[in-house]
Amino acid sequence: MAKKRTFPTPISILMVVIILAAIGTWLLPAGQYSKLSVNGQSFNMVSEHGETSLPLTQKTLDSLAIHIDIKKFTEGDIRKPISVPGTFVSQDRNPQGLINILQAPIKGIYDSIDIILFILIIGGFMFVFNETGAMMKGITWLSYTMKGRESWLIIILTTVFSFFAGSYGMAEEALVFYPILVPLFLAAGYDLLIPLAIIFGGTSIGALPAFSNPFSTIIASNAAGINWMDGLEQRLLLWVIMTALLIWYILKYAKKIRKDPGASLVLQLDGVVTHPYDITVEHPEKAPVLSWKTKLLLHIYLLTFLGMIAGVVFLKWWTLEMSALFLASAILVAVITRIPEKIFIREFIKGAESLLTVAFIVGVARGVTIILNEGHVSDSILYYTANMVQGMPPALFILLLLFFYLVFSLFIQSSSGMAVLTMPIIGGLAIIVNIPGREIVNSYMYGMCIMSFIAPTGLILPSLAMVNISLKTWFKFITPLLIMITIISMIALVIGIYL
Repeated sequence: MAKKRTFPTPISILMVVIILAAIGTWLLPAGQYSKLSVNGQSFNMVSEHGETSLPLTQKTLDSLAIHIDIKKFTEGDIRKPISVPGTFVSQDRNPQGLINILQAPIKGIYDSIDIILFILIIGGFMFVFNETGAMMKGITWLSYTMKGRESWLIIILTTVFSFFAGSYGMAEEALVFYPILVPLFLAAGYDLLIPLAIIFGGTSIGALPAFSNPFSTIIASNAAGINWMDGLEQRLLLWVIMTALLIWYILKYAKKIRKDPGASLVLQLDGVVTHPYDITVEHPEKAPVLSWKTKLLLHIYLLTFLGMIAGVVFLKWWTLEMSALFLASAILVAVITRIPEKIFIREFIKGAESLLTVAFIVGVARGVTIILNEGHVSDSILYYTANMVQGMPPALFILLLLFFYLVFSLFIQSSSGMAVLTMPIIGGLAIIVNIPGREIVNSYMYGMCIMSFIAPTGLILPSLAMVNISLKTWFKFITPLLIMITIISMIALVIGIYL
């Protein structure tokens, strides 16, 4: 029997990219731009002739043909050195060999340690919170309470899953809700597409205009050298629009199949499908009562993420402070629920382990940039790409970038890995071609998340397995919505570059 072939993991793909990057350092011309950064109360420009101190003024930026508001620098929106247009100079090659290739992912982990620790601590917090069962109790209570008013339940649950995805990046952990929602919606006269669209569709749509997702928005903005708060208002507005669109789409389909069960796409394409869950719901006539402790835990959960956003906005927090917040919340949850010390440590470590792959992906992806930087070809790629797109209408450029991410996301469905891999180059290109860095980040998020609805390398196959329906049925259901989402995303990007 032939062995079934599987698609390589993101880490393996990234290691191949590191090797290709190293080969590129032997073939591509080397060179570098002068770099401008803020140093206290002045600009610091590093060129081949050394370092120069320049006034921290808009006039300095204008004289260097950097079309960015000075506030982006003084208020910390731009955090990394940027390339100064027109200053590219050729350099001697510094080709990277086998030792450099082996060291690159390790150096990448060193370089990304703050983000990696932040990711691991979020994982620890999530597992400690899940140990309390509060989230499951909250969703169960909502399901029972809204029995007979399933349309409102669709609205509320889709909004909740979308918010969790947009705020902190809910993805795999949403799988645990299928055993609750599948029997509930089947008993109400719907088909298996409804819970799938609510859970998988909700988390996928929320991640698209994610407003504070640490695994996409924050990491990508950091890698691009901008503040993740730049463009927050536009993302929040788009989150409302996209979530409302998905809710309308689900409700429209739900109404149709409830009126005519024969219109079910599941029935038409997959036939009569059995699912792995018991349709009998315990005590269906009586809604569970949420204890004061469960309500308190749910409030702590929500306030932790709102607190993270408030801390960044008003107190200029970054990964250290945000990590400390999640650690404090995990400890507070443990104290309130009297989780034994050994169980707390066990769950916290298990949570960190659950995101260890994500953490390694961030580090390994950063290794690609390190190879290119140490091989002196990062700026060369930037220079020649900028020459290619020079004079291209900004609207066309940003739409081509969206298309690039749509295609590339078929191979890498790790949002954090994609961000660290591509943003250092493309973020630098944004400065050179005078496109807002936030729209570069947005094009990456929109492209990745649109493709995540159907990419076999993502979560769609595990999600389909939870409801036992075919990929063909999902394609038939989701394609019209994807077309609408893509058009709205394109419009949002074009409008965004002129704001």
